Amino acid sequence: MLDDRYKKIFAENLKYYMKLHNKNQADLINDLGFNKSSVSTWCNGTRLPRMDKVDILAKYFDINRSDLIEDKDTEHKQSYYLNPETSRIAQKIYDNKELSVLFDAAQDAEPEDLQALHGMLMALKRKEKGN
Repeated sequence: MLDDRYKKIFAENLKYYMKLHNKNQADLINDLGFNKSSVSTWCNGTRLPRMDKVDILAKYFDINRSDLIEDKDTEHKQSYYLNPETSRIAQKIYDNKELSVLFDAAQDAEPEDLQALHGMLMALKRKEKGN
């Protein structure tokens, strides 16, 4: 059944981002005020959350809604970046259309290096705009 496939995809994606951000079910419950049984059913793939909950989760993980609801197995299995935090920061820079043209990072870059790069690029863009 197609609905079961969506549940499985969401559960896999949610668990991936929980692991990436060193979060567990208790963190989602405590940090976001979600119901314990709801979080459990989302993680085990027996239920799907409402879209407002998906949006809250996406904001919590600093990702797009599609990252939780679309099948991204191949992306999760092999990332270009060795460090998950580096990957998250690089994606943030890449998603910024003004910065993505300027961005080129090495596979083994440290998260702190990318965060510093992001800060410098944003400062340059603010200076350019006169802010």
